[in-house]
Amino acid sequence: MNRVVVGLSGGVDSSVAAATLHHQGYEVVGLTLWLMKGKGQCCSEGMVDAAFICEQLGIPHHIVDSRDVFQSNIIDYLVSGYEVGITPLPCSQCNKAVKFGPMLHYAREQLGIDRIATGHYARISYDSAIARYQLRRAVDLTKDQSYFLYDLTQDLLAASIFPLGELKKTQTRSLAAQYQLKTADKPESQDLCLIESHGSMRQFLDKYISQSTGDIVDVEGKVLGQHNGIHHYTIGQRKGLGIAAAQPLYVVALDPVRNRVIVGDRASVTQPECTVGRVNWVSIHPPTSPIRAAVQVRYRSPAVSVTAIPLEGDRLKLVFDEPQFSITPGQAAVLYDEDILLGGGIIERLEK
Repeated sequence: MNRVVVGLSGGVDSSVAAATLHHQGYEVVGLTLWLMKGKGQCCSEGMVDAAFICEQLGIPHHIVDSRDVFQSNIIDYLVSGYEVGITPLPCSQCNKAVKFGPMLHYAREQLGIDRIATGHYARISYDSAIARYQLRRAVDLTKDQSYFLYDLTQDLLAASIFPLGELKKTQTRSLAAQYQLKTADKPESQDLCLIESHGSMRQFLDKYISQSTGDIVDVEGKVLGQHNGIHHYTIGQRKGLGIAAAQPLYVVALDPVRNRVIVGDRASVTQPECTVGRVNWVSIHPPTSPIRAAVQVRYRSPAVSVTAIPLEGDRLKLVFDEPQFSITPGQAAVLYDEDILLGGGIIERLEK
């Protein structure tokens, strides 16, 4: 019998993933990672719901205390990033370092199981011509989560199953009702688990970073107002600046050395190119010459055409066909060829 460990957060997606595999004849073991205290979907309430789902399906349920791993890889990572004026993307970091990697290790070492599954909306295929697993967008493009999975390795992809990759979200809800799962009508999580737990990203950051008053200046250095912590701002932000001007102003850059927020017009925050570090090539072997692709620079941003030029040290230079608004250091730039995720990395601080 095929055996698989399913990551259960207590939400409807992971619940349906487990139930689907169970009904397909897999021997399913539920695994929940205890990441932090609080009301987040992945925490106390989620663990209770995950345990209930396992009881309902008649499958074992394991809980792994991952709070130290989450603290060092996500919370410390986020705080240190915001302190130096970047806007980190925690989910991709979490998927590889906190979830998929530790899950597979636990499955193999503690349970003797070589497959893991999650409720992510994405698909995996295998290209025998290049002997490589490929990560693809989900069928439901409105729910596609491949963007957050760009950092997964070939070993992790080879061992992973995404039962929801071919489904629309409405189909997932229908299956949850069909299987009579407790989580069938559970509201969908709209925010990061950290935001759900603390109320807002601002409240989370204020818990770890002391507020420090500084100047809001224009690109020429003229003082326009005051801020109470650069960690409250991100590139491209327009609302909440607290300053009056004849034209709309946006955050152009954050200067942690001088503790300044720099603002300018829309043109000032539009870039023709950027560099990307910590690049992980997923579905193709690392290219040695420029390639054409579509790039997504934020989860909710549309993919745009780009020339990707390989640089030394797992880095890329991206030259956009058309200059892009709000290229934000710390966020992920993820390359696609239609529905195939080629690779991705972290946008580096813009040259000034």
